[in-house]
Amino acid sequence: MKIKKRDKKTWSVRGVVLLAVIALAVLMFIIGRVHTIYFDNKAPEAGGEAIEVPYKIEVIVKGEKVAKLKAGERGMCDTMGQTFDMQLLVTKEKDGNASRINVSLPLPYNMDGIILNLPAMLAGKGPEVYMTEFIPTPSSEDLTEEEIVTDETEGLMDFGGDD
Repeated sequence: MKIKKRDKKTWSVRGVVLLAVIALAVLMFIIGRVHTIYFDNKAPEAGGEAIEVPYKIEVIVKGEKVAKLKAGERGMCDTMGQTFDMQLLVTKEKDGNASRINVSLPLPYNMDGIILNLPAMLAGKGPEVYMTEFIPTPSSEDLTEEEIVTDETEGLMDFGGDD
């Protein structure tokens, strides 16, 4: 059985389209992921040793100041892609000189919200200490119970009679 030219062309076009769809899916997987990055300027919760918390940290991403954090504060920004580049202006004590630190981090594929503990990062700790997943907790309003109606015909058969 001989394959016709038309069938070869059809299969060729199908193959090219399939490869294009796969290439687009890979590209969207790599660059299309939006991460929300939260910056903490407080002592890390885990870990036995005490880490000094700077007086103030300013976070600059793509030339724009996205957070100005004093001790104990949190800031945030959104970023797209699998690497995150930022500059930190760190002031150790009030009225002290600020030092500029450039940071480039790979972001995990499996996290949408990422908390970066900046004092732990500056102290040279590993990603398992300074990077955690942000898991939102529901507010008390979300947790209030709503009224559950078990009889859907309740009130429908009441015709206002005084009998």
